Amino acid sequence: MESGLNSFWLTAAARPGEVALVTPDRGEVLAGDLLTRSNQLVHALRAQGLGRGATLAIALPNGAEVFEAYLAAMQAGWYITPLNTHLTAPEMAHVLADSKASAFIAHARFGEQVGAAAREAGLAPATCLAVGEIPGFRELAAFRSGQPASRPDDRCAGQMLQYTSGTTGRPKGVRRAMVEMDPDQQAHLYGQQLAKFDITPGGDGVHLCGSPMYHLAALSYAWFSLHYGHRVVLMDGWSPLETLELIERHRVTTTQMVPTQFHRLLQLPDADRKRFDLSSLRQVLHAGAPCPVDVKQRMLEWWGPVVYEYYGASEGGGTLAKPREWLARPGTVGRPWGGGADVRIYDDDGNPLGPNQIGNVYLKLLSDFEYGGDPGKTRSSRIDDYFTAGDVGYLDEDGWLFLCDRKIDMIISGGVNIYPAEVEATLLEHAAVGDAAVFGIPDADWGEQVKAVIEPAPGHVADEALAADLLAHCEQRLAKYKRPRSIDFVDALPRDPNGKLYKRKLREPYWQDRERAI
Repeated sequence: MESGLNSFWLTAAARPGEVALVTPDRGEVLAGDLLTRSNQLVHALRAQGLGRGATLAIALPNGAEVFEAYLAAMQAGWYITPLNTHLTAPEMAHVLADSKASAFIAHARFGEQVGAAAREAGLAPATCLAVGEIPGFRELAAFRSGQPASRPDDRCAGQMLQYTSGTTGRPKGVRRAMVEMDPDQQAHLYGQQLAKFDITPGGDGVHLCGSPMYHLAALSYAWFSLHYGHRVVLMDGWSPLETLELIERHRVTTTQMVPTQFHRLLQLPDADRKRFDLSSLRQVLHAGAPCPVDVKQRMLEWWGPVVYEYYGASEGGGTLAKPREWLARPGTVGRPWGGGADVRIYDDDGNPLGPNQIGNVYLKLLSDFEYGGDPGKTRSSRIDDYFTAGDVGYLDEDGWLFLCDRKIDMIISGGVNIYPAEVEATLLEHAAVGDAAVFGIPDADWGEQVKAVIEPAPGHVADEALAADLLAHCEQRLAKYKRPRSIDFVDALPRDPNGKLYKRKLREPYWQDRERAI
């Protein structure tokens, strides 16, 4: 490897016959083949006029094409923007237009919405590329066919242009300035993120990516692992049983998950949980939401001290709690990781708060960014050189961060703050609860009251008896003001494939023609 850098471009050129990816559709993908296709894509898009600073957008399921696009953009000096494939055509069109996309690679699976989005955004058909057949798009393989497989000239590091989820409004792009840097050097620096979790390059490392790679966390850790010389195993849709099967079959060493996936793994029958050999696991990273203490403890009992928790945001980060650190302080999401990271807690007026005082969580900016087209949101999210992602929490006396909830999800009842995550964690302790969502609904006397919506676990019937049992369960564990006043049942809560709960969809019907205090 040149200069000791952890870079896929270098290792693939030196060892093209090694397996880089295991994909759901193609099976094993050799490093040399992946390198060739990404180089060809650079040559082909440059021939269509894409220069430095251009944006390449993608709407793809987990597969080799995601890595082809990233390997191309990140050595050609382009921005790359992954689109959430659950967006509607108008939402996709907004992202395409706002990001100033010059090229778009999409999968035929999403053909109807991406086709309409490309037309609405006015994208040039010459650079609309399809995996499969989409009317008005050029087929990706044919587009790059015949182009040189050689390493492109004038290589320059690219940049991710990630969009927020848009659950409270239109998606906003987190745009950072381009950095004049060699792509291999940038890849090496990005990969150092894995070292924080005690992950080492090379060797027998195998990373399992089970969440959609339009999410930054899923994409980032798969991307870092590729550059670290680890084989990356991709899932096209997450399921608990398949996760265990793949860990055993491929001797997976690392993966990245969210608390909802932990809960669903723990709901598997004991026989399924015990029949797989999971001894290869070394680091299981998780974030995305406060993890109920009971869920985390049970995962550590099952998988051993391999569960690492971190906290950050698309805009930056963050904190880290290694397994034994968390066991010493159950519930923490860690202390600031190295490299200048820091955390502060401020009240709503921007005043700093002391230990154990609950307030707004602010993280130190490690690189500047702006929300595309929204300077007001950029300014309002900052205090000095710190930014907030909208979370509420506190620091203990030793500087360990504990999260309470998202500020937008906080319930204010009779002037008292109630954090739904605490109530949800209590409900999830009940064996009959497959999933839970808690939020505030209007109350004439108290302003808001606590509502719970429950997805019953398999084998349990949603009826009045179960509702009464769950209310009694909460009565034993929660103060009266925190308890749900009522419980509804649904077949499935509105989560995306990565486990993100769209609580807005549950809450909005109750708040039509009303304005919440938050």
